[in-house]
Amino acid sequence: MRIFGLAGWSGSGKTTLMTALIPEFVARGITVSTIKHAHHGFDVDQPGKDSWRHRQAGASEVMIVSQRRWALMHELRDEPEPGLDALLPRITPVDLLLVEGFKPHPHPKIEVHRPSLGKPPLYPDDPFVVAVASDQRIQELKLPWLPVGSAGCIADFILCHDGRARWPS
Repeated sequence: MRIFGLAGWSGSGKTTLMTALIPEFVARGITVSTIKHAHHGFDVDQPGKDSWRHRQAGASEVMIVSQRRWALMHELRDEPEPGLDALLPRITPVDLLLVEGFKPHPHPKIEVHRPSLGKPPLYPDDPFVVAVASDQRIQELKLPWLPVGSAGCIADFILCHDGRARWPS
């Protein structure tokens, strides 16, 4: 399974780019899954629903299943947050796994950078950033620059990138 990431500061447009890339790959016949890191608490469940009540009662994992989808929720309780390597075996193998966040993990990634945010770029300190997608060219950039609004161009870059990370399928 091929792994490729998007990294950048909050508000840079990572999720917008991710949701533009997914249909681009699907239209090319490539199966895609995603993993997104959240820096805050989140809940995919609704308070008061049966599965929520199961978790509140102390269940370690709760799986909810319907005719259209299933979801497995795992409560960490006092366990540390798992790293990307621990999560990868839980993903059903696909052609391409797109990772949003997980900046420290050593997989090839595109930095989504918006100079207007006033945040420093990540690429000088991250050797796994292989290109920068931005709304404007960055003069001192020694990596490939990709126009952030061109999902087709960025998809081409990802598919042609040589140093791709793979997880054993």
